[in-house]
Amino acid sequence: MRSPHCVTLTRKILGLPLPALPSVKPAPFPSQRVDIERHLIYATKDGSILSNPKLLFVDDENSIRVTLTAILQQEGFDVTACATVPEAIEAINDTKFDVLISDLNVGEPGDGFTVVSAMRRVQPQVITFILTGYPDFESALRAIRSQVDDYITKPADVRDMVQAIRKHLENPKPVHIPMPVKRVSQVLRENKKQVVEAWYKLVMAEKDLAAIKLSRSDRVDHLPRILDNIAERIEHHPEEPTSEAMKAAAEHGAIRFEQSYSIPQMVQEERFLQRVISATLQSHLLVIDISMLIPDMVAIGECLASQLEESIRAYQLKERRAA
Repeated sequence: MRSPHCVTLTRKILGLPLPALPSVKPAPFPSQRVDIERHLIYATKDGSILSNPKLLFVDDENSIRVTLTAILQQEGFDVTACATVPEAIEAINDTKFDVLISDLNVGEPGDGFTVVSAMRRVQPQVITFILTGYPDFESALRAIRSQVDDYITKPADVRDMVQAIRKHLENPKPVHIPMPVKRVSQVLRENKKQVVEAWYKLVMAEKDLAAIKLSRSDRVDHLPRILDNIAERIEHHPEEPTSEAMKAAAEHGAIRFEQSYSIPQMVQEERFLQRVISATLQSHLLVIDISMLIPDMVAIGECLASQLEESIRAYQLKERRAA
């Protein structure tokens, strides 16, 4: 049985509001658990036997590394603990593991993903966990793209963590293939039809716009060109829009005048387009290159604004000539 001092230390380091771990029999594994002189045998879902799953734990904080290693060993895991990325990579190359738990920041921020990547290359079947005290947005995305199986936030509840490990051991996923990242322009090109369809539904749900009697093609014919112009501007980031884009925007403004639109209605359609583009990017966020997201969104805003301004100028010119 562990001493009260050990239990107190565990709680203090990991922030655990839990009682002392049992000294006789731990909680059973989902299918079967046999305890013979602390030698644990796990029966997985497919009926195969996994004796003392081998677990690699990587953390540069000595107190957490020592304490959590002891707990995991008591829970029946054969634990190898490493304090640095080189140590972890050496262990990955030398030993076959079933589970990896790596702190997000091992020495340097994001080093945990280096460990995960190394494990994925050498032992792609291993269940991987990232342990972090502050799961920021980008690190969470990178974890998902790297196909990390689970995300553990400090202070960790050890019971929940062990339960999660056992669940993954019983229900292993297929070998992981990292998701490729894409620029916003590529996402827009690949989803052009969906953007047009979503925009059209918003327009037709607005009574003021739906009251203008037009065929579907007359309403949406300009959108593919706008989306192509946006993608081109994102990819090349020119200081000014192309002459072809401005010409298309002017034609659109003149046509909207002939179709009895008002300028506020044109602005409303543009707002709907911005909304649909944002929703499309949101739904594809896991594959978008986050490092380029902000400049790409700026390019979208500038492109839409410049084209709307040109459309309004052409509209007003037609309006003056008709007066």
